[in-house]
Amino acid sequence: MSDDRSPLARLRYPFWNDAERRLRAPIRLVLALLLVLAALAATSLLLAGRELPAPLPTVLPMLAVAGATLLAARYVDRRRLSDLGLRREPGWLADLGAGLALGVALQTFVAGVGLAAGWFRVADTLVGSAAGAGTVLLVFVVVGFYEELLARGLLLVDVAEGLGFAGRRVAVGVALAVSAVVFGLLHASNPGASTASTLGITLAGAFLGVGFVVTGRLSFPVGVHISWNAAQGLLYGFAVSGLPIEAAVVDLEPTGPPLATGGAFGPEAGLLGVGAVVVGTLATVAWVRVRDGLPAGLVDPRIGAPTLRWRDGE
Repeated sequence: MSDDRSPLARLRYPFWNDAERRLRAPIRLVLALLLVLAALAATSLLLAGRELPAPLPTVLPMLAVAGATLLAARYVDRRRLSDLGLRREPGWLADLGAGLALGVALQTFVAGVGLAAGWFRVADTLVGSAAGAGTVLLVFVVVGFYEELLARGLLLVDVAEGLGFAGRRVAVGVALAVSAVVFGLLHASNPGASTASTLGITLAGAFLGVGFVVTGRLSFPVGVHISWNAAQGLLYGFAVSGLPIEAAVVDLEPTGPPLATGGAFGPEAGLLGVGAVVVGTLATVAWVRVRDGLPAGLVDPRIGAPTLRWRDGE
């Protein structure tokens, strides 16, 4: 507690961090959530009754969430946006490329193992139009960015900072788990969602969080997120988190046990998806180790250590 023992200091202590000159983490998270909800509500009002071409009705609310997240980080958290992992520094582009490649490789692993086991059959090829595929790909790009920005860039970082008293590794570990659980719950209302799908997506959220924690940058998990969805839906014709995709290079139909394939929800709800997450996590650690070495304790030292704007006179 502050050395100032005045009644006013005692009163504000639970809500205000004097050392950081900002609200405490739980309050900041609540305000960020309210800002995101307000942005969604405003976007819904603006779009109500308007006929807009695809994919604008889908993409605009996502962009509103991304914008609200950035505003919350800058004006509620009073931090630099680099704390969210938006760092233009050597290695960020290589991480993005590696993440994009890994997402495709993991879905190819799912398809290959499933076909070899007889759990998928090729129902069709070159399904849908190029224009339709392009529209879906644009949606996946926006989804990959805004979900990582919100779940990893803001939520994981804020929880890690709030638990800083427990030590960096514990704080980041708990924050990674919290962000993964929230990520899973955010998909719990998707079509065909189940306990298995929520658990599978929670594990996928932990995998994506590892990519952020060991690199300190969002570019790697954003790359994986985009290409995981794109390869899953547009390359192999799987449902993406319960949502059917009407364009695909190869349309694979699940014929095996849903426990293995994920059934109509997609691979995240099955053991193949879990296997891909395990392989992906190991591949992520191996990539960082080979590229420039793993950080001490497997946690980038910038995670949970805010660069507050007021310290630079902003």
